[in-house]
Amino acid sequence: MLEISGMKSSAVDLYHFINGKWLPVEQSDVAECGSGGAETLSERDREIADRAVQAARAAFDNGWNRAGLAVRLETLTRLIGEIDKRREEFAQLISAEIGAPIDFARKNQVDTALNHLAAILAAAKDNHFDIPVSPEQPEHRIRYEPMGVAVLITPWNWPLNQIALKVGAALIAGCTMILKPSELAPLTGLLFAECLETAGVPPGVFNLVSGNGSSGAQLCASKNVNIISLTGSTRSGRAVALSAAANFTRVALELGGKSPNLLFADCDLEIAVKQGVAHCFRNAGQSCNAASRMLVEDCVYDHAVTLAAREAENTTVGYPNQPGSHIGPLVSETQFDRVQNYIRQALDEGATLVAGGLGRPDGFDEGFFVKPTVFADVTPEMSIAQEEVFGPVLTVSRFKDEGDALTQANHSDYGLAAYVQTTDMNRADRLACRLQAGMIQVNGTSRAQGAPFGGTKASGIGREAGIWGIRTFQEIKSISGTPFASISVRL
Repeated sequence: MLEISGMKSSAVDLYHFINGKWLPVEQSDVAECGSGGAETLSERDREIADRAVQAARAAFDNGWNRAGLAVRLETLTRLIGEIDKRREEFAQLISAEIGAPIDFARKNQVDTALNHLAAILAAAKDNHFDIPVSPEQPEHRIRYEPMGVAVLITPWNWPLNQIALKVGAALIAGCTMILKPSELAPLTGLLFAECLETAGVPPGVFNLVSGNGSSGAQLCASKNVNIISLTGSTRSGRAVALSAAANFTRVALELGGKSPNLLFADCDLEIAVKQGVAHCFRNAGQSCNAASRMLVEDCVYDHAVTLAAREAENTTVGYPNQPGSHIGPLVSETQFDRVQNYIRQALDEGATLVAGGLGRPDGFDEGFFVKPTVFADVTPEMSIAQEEVFGPVLTVSRFKDEGDALTQANHSDYGLAAYVQTTDMNRADRLACRLQAGMIQVNGTSRAQGAPFGGTKASGIGREAGIWGIRTFQEIKSISGTPFASISVRL
């Protein structure tokens, strides 16, 4: 068993996990990680990626595809127990790797991942994988069968959460897996692999490839892969989809977002603004579903801007290892420079800065810390209103009426999430049905555990979480003419 505790993120500390064995990573495997340079594919990269695919294919063909649901449920149950035992290790790793404040890492990063795994487990117990088309036609049935080998590519911003969503669903579906975690948060993936090893996953059923994006590209190009699930940028999703198309490989893509938050005059404005700013700044703004576009009805717009500026000024920035509800630094220098460039561009395009701005917060002379920033008078054509910043930067725009709000909200290449604040439930329902987004939340209501997570347009293809995540990794087979004794039959 590999001991992750105390490891630092460097090439000599990283490992691949293939066919039940830990293999040390050579320097060439991660030479370009986080450098911003071109990612090259070495012969070693190809060898490791090919070995992982071969191990997953062999494990699937030689028995895992016939392992019953009971076996998969037991494996997932043991995995949840192992993660729960090591939750503090996960929290400390995530805090160190991505800069998440330790309390946030514990309560949000780790607990959310465990909640997702619990929802997948419950969905597997509550849903049948072999069902009749209808009670009147028991000889005609539908089987949900595992697709095969799944490549899972996960991001750095919610490292454990995204791994849990993909691995939990693929495992229950009956797939074998190759995980490619982000090179910016590799140790979280390694600790997860260790938990799976301890949980007794058979060799080859779960594999992990460390390294940069070139390793992921090699995995995605394999003809022996049946489905690719990626969470990442829209640019990465487009590249994966193009690569997968050559082999007709299925893809599930959870990509970027520029989510609108519609505030109407009849809402509790102070609560709505407070929650909206907090949602935008959560995880230092590094969340794909961040409520980063606040659209406010004209008659309360000025007051909302004042409130948003006050909330930003009251948002504290601190170090990851300090307890508290502050936000931490961004993940890397590249991300810091990206956010600074967007702030500079917003100023050049005429947006009104009401809080924050360029540079680091007071008291921080170094590090990737960003001032919590709010721009007012943002118009739809501005880059800051259209492009995903991925930092603690909120835009505030005004709308005239419901129709104008809807037009502005939908004026985006993205369609991941949208938020509505109003006491008029008829209005809320009308908007929820017409907003072009995969997830709508009204008046601060959280999504139900196991509810589908995903979007439309450039925000991706497919859904994660609960039964929706499991079905992503399953084929649908129609069988006619064989007797079906009971709907309690499960795979």
